[in-house]
Order: sequence, then structure tokens, then C-alpha cells
Amino acid sequence: MPKSHEVTMADVARAAGVSLATVSRVLSNAPGVGAATRARVRREAERLSYVVSPEASGLARGTTQRVAVLVSRLTRWFHASMLETIESELRAEAIDVLIYQVEHPELRAQFFTELPARRKVDAVLLIALPLDEREAERLADLNVHVVVAGGQIQPYPYVKIDDRAAARKAVDHLLELGHERIAMITVDDPASLYWSSVAERLQGYTESLAAAGLEARRDYVVRLPYGIEAGCEGMSRLLKFAEPPTAVVAYSDEMALGALRELQRSGIQVPHEMSLASFDGHPVAKLFGITTIDQRVTEQARVAARMTLDLMARKSVRPSVLVDTDLVIGESTGAPRR
Repeated sequence: MPKSHEVTMADVARAAGVSLATVSRVLSNAPGVGAATRARVRREAERLSYVVSPEASGLARGTTQRVAVLVSRLTRWFHASMLETIESELRAEAIDVLIYQVEHPELRAQFFTELPARRKVDAVLLIALPLDEREAERLADLNVHVVVAGGQIQPYPYVKIDDRAAARKAVDHLLELGHERIAMITVDDPASLYWSSVAERLQGYTESLAAAGLEARRDYVVRLPYGIEAGCEGMSRLLKFAEPPTAVVAYSDEMALGALRELQRSGIQVPHEMSLASFDGHPVAKLFGITTIDQRVTEQARVAARMTLDLMARKSVRPSVLVDTDLVIGESTGAPRR
């Protein structure tokens, strides 16, 4: 028997007693083959450890059956959770997924330079990845389908939450509890003309306060580079004010976890002396009782994967999909002390 990497479609055809055309139809899930024959071909292909070449399977269609997924950092829960679902959904449709972790501009430049020359793909799927104007132009130059998950980059189809409405939902919850001094720990705006979640959440925060007749104090908005440590640092700064806030909204559950740790170190009781809310729906929010805006990350990922598959199949897709969010009330929010 030939070694597994030498097995060809002809070997499978001989073993199953069918033609090459029949093997091709079975392995490409094309119609026109009986159930018994289809099962026999698949059984022989598995026995011989036959591997379908992406180039060969896509030759007739002029496709590669590959999707490049670009993500900033796999260590962030939002990115990793979304990638897990996207990869699973695409793999179920026999699509190969190439993962590129491109946190820094140099890595993104390398991707845009090397991908066209080395490994063509049918589509590029970006997970919450901001691009500057030049990078967006180079993305367009790839001349492949593009889908954006967890954000928005014009003019490509995207799926995301309404960050402005989500922020209003979080702040309105705190207002209803009776808080008036509400602060926000957010992240530095990405150097991008194409990313909006940071600005939209800040806008929603400001709008909710204004609707309640409250002014959004500049010093109550702390901007720091993303990370759990940013939550610690941001809360530390807010606690030093002569009149500290009674409630804080953090940009993410991970940052809220850092803020919660700082409150514990400072001997501040949650929620009696400080309420805390955040965004994501991370499992740690439930574990630590943090009130969170659940972004339904899995749902966003499934929609993004389906958009990608439909575009590859030359089907039309909606230009934008906004996924609903849920306010999940935990033990970290309550009425302020009077």
C-alpha cells in the first residue's frame, strides 16, 4: 500500500471499484452518487488515509477552500472565543483556516505583503482588528471576500453589537440604582479611521448621563492601554479623587477583574461602597459576580462564519448585522450609600 502522503484519488477509485469522477463527486459532496457507493468511497478514502488537496478540490471551482483569519491577540478572551467558533463553523464545511496573529503594524504589513505571493485564500475574516487607512487599502488590493467580526470596517459586511446602546444599557442600570457619580475605565483609541467601539461606548456613557441631567466629568474617564492591569491602574486613579465615583463602567470584563482586585486591595466594599459593571459576557464575570453586558460572542462568530461561507458560494449577504446584548446583573452593582 502506498504511504499516506502518496495516496492519490486513483488509489481510492481502484480500492472502491469506481471511477475517478465518482470519487471526485463524493469527496466534494456533489450530488449524483448513491448512498451505498458514497459510503464505500468514503470508507476506502479513510482506510487509505487519503488527504484531499485544497488546490485540487478547488481547481474546478477556481477556489482554494481557505480562509485567512486575522486576530490581534489570541490571549484575549473575546478574540479566542470568537476564533474558536469561527474555526469550528468553517471546518464543518471543509474549509481550511489559516490563523494570523497580527497585533503590531509590522505583522500586519508582513501579512499583506506575503499572503498574495505565498498562500492564496478565498476570503479574509477580521476579528475585532482595527486597521489604519493604508492597511485598509492593502486589504482591498487582495481582491478577496472580506468579513469583519466584532467591529466595522467600511465597505465590508460586518457583524457586531451596537456599542453605543450597550453602554447606555450599562449606565442606565447604574442610574436606576441611584448612582450619579459614574466613571468609565476605557482604552486608548486605536489609531484607526475604521474602528468605533471605543468611541461609541464613550458616547453611550455620555448620552445616558446627559439624559439623566448629569454632566460627564472629564476626570472620570480614564484611558489606558488594554489589559487587566489597566483595570487596576484605572481604579487606583479614580479612588484618589477627593470625590471618587460611586460606580464604574469598565471597557471589558478582563479590565473589570483588575478593577475589582484594586478595590479589594483598598478595602472598598463592592457594591456597598463601589458598584462595578463591564462588557463582554466573559465566564469570569459570572464567577466573580460582575455585572456585565453579554455581547453574545458565539452568535457574532457564527454569523461571521456564515457570511464568509455565503460569499464564497457567491451568495448575497446582508451588509451589516447587529447582534443584541443582554444585561446580566451580578453581585457587583447595587444602590449607593446615602
